[in-house]
Amino acid sequence: MKLFRNLLVAFAMFFAFNTVQAQSVAHIDSEKLLMSMPETKAMETELKKVQQTYADEYNGQATALQAKLKKYDAEAPTQTDAKNEERRLEVQQLQQKIQKYGQTAEQEIQKKRFDLLKPIVEKAQKAVQDVAKSKGVKYVFDSSPGKGLIVFEGEDLMPAVKSKLGIQ
Repeated sequence: MKLFRNLLVAFAMFFAFNTVQAQSVAHIDSEKLLMSMPETKAMETELKKVQQTYADEYNGQATALQAKLKKYDAEAPTQTDAKNEERRLEVQQLQQKIQKYGQTAEQEIQKKRFDLLKPIVEKAQKAVQDVAKSKGVKYVFDSSPGKGLIVFEGEDLMPAVKSKLGIQ
């Protein structure tokens, strides 16, 4: 019985050791990978164009408001109190409209960024999965700063993934 138990323990240890060896570990800096992809550079260029379009419209509205304020301030002494109050409310509404436009523009830019980034991230993840599978890697950690990986002793998949994506 004791021999059987010892054999069972030895077999369990052997099996556990082989399992641990089979479950190889690697790492990749996902942020660096994404930044090196040409798709990311194209995305940034497109986002800059969108941001500039929104900024131009916002600045145009703000300039028009400033001109109106200047005009109303100059005409205020010659207007009735009722007219000045009406103009004050008009200016408040325009300020709120411009503020809302700025918030909406920011939301639209964030949505555009997400929509453009999603297929890039999916492509990178697929490449990492394919390379990991071809190398027999069971676990891949993200070694980007702040992702929690402290030791980078495992295999770095960056060169193989870049090669798979055709990145120099």
